[in-house]
Amino acid sequence: MRVNLIYILVLLALGSSCRNPARSTGDQPSIIIASLKGPSSMGLIKFIDSISNAGNKDIKIEIFDEPIQVRKLMLDGSAEFALLPTTMASILYNKGLDFRLIAIPVWGTMYLSGEDTTIKRWEDLRNKRINVMAKEMTPDVVFRHLLVKNGLDPEKEIILDYSFPTHIDLANAVAAGQAKLGVLSEPQLSLVMKRNKNVHPLFDLNSEWNKTEGIPIAQTAFMCKESILSNEPEIVEKIISACERSVKWVNDYPDSAAALIVRYNILPDHEVALNSIPRSNMNFVRASEIRTEIRDYLDIFYKMNPDIIGGKLPDENFIY
Repeated sequence: MRVNLIYILVLLALGSSCRNPARSTGDQPSIIIASLKGPSSMGLIKFIDSISNAGNKDIKIEIFDEPIQVRKLMLDGSAEFALLPTTMASILYNKGLDFRLIAIPVWGTMYLSGEDTTIKRWEDLRNKRINVMAKEMTPDVVFRHLLVKNGLDPEKEIILDYSFPTHIDLANAVAAGQAKLGVLSEPQLSLVMKRNKNVHPLFDLNSEWNKTEGIPIAQTAFMCKESILSNEPEIVEKIISACERSVKWVNDYPDSAAALIVRYNILPDHEVALNSIPRSNMNFVRASEIRTEIRDYLDIFYKMNPDIIGGKLPDENFIY
């Protein structure tokens, strides 16, 4: 009850103090948070529910299937806050977009998955065909990096197949048996396992990365528009705090969180949502507290191919 009261107070404060006269007209919300239909929005589900229960029309969380849709709202100025892959956030910042990184809410959701449970070691992947959603996107880059680190040449000793270009396409292919091995992210992995009981996570790529690099995968960036940070820092702090509490609540009360995730159409059923939560590695950490970890994460990509993060490491102003 106390948690709900805190959320309502936060939302009332947002409603009374974050109205932007240029945007708050009619039903147009003052603040839009663009998020992704997966762990990004799963972690915010308590916040989403509280906004709905409080009838707050000054803040809206819009949920999209693909990062490119979030990017569009950032580019056209529609969104004040956005959640998208950290590598894409770096690209946009390096191109001069006036957004800064305020937190990392998701720390790796990628798993090599399939039906072949005889695969126990990296060496067992030699000469195997493995499907990845898209070349040079985060799952592809992470997986190829781990192949190299574990003594396999991704160009010569592995057949990387990019036939299924989106998370959903690849998930459907793995579920149907069209792709025998695939790099899947949560919650797609849990959805696939629900449809095909023979599919299992074979390698936890997140723990493999941590083992190899000594740092977790800072996979998802929570970004905020520079003008909001400069002009309304108190509103930013209230939203950050609400998101922080939401992610903690999801991890502390996964059964209740799963019910909300289904209610708000993030995932189709309670079992899938409940299974996906622990594999989604949600932990809302303010970027200012982990500057070195973020820079080290991006530096790995930079050394592989600078274009993956926008041609250069973002400067110090990237992190708020």
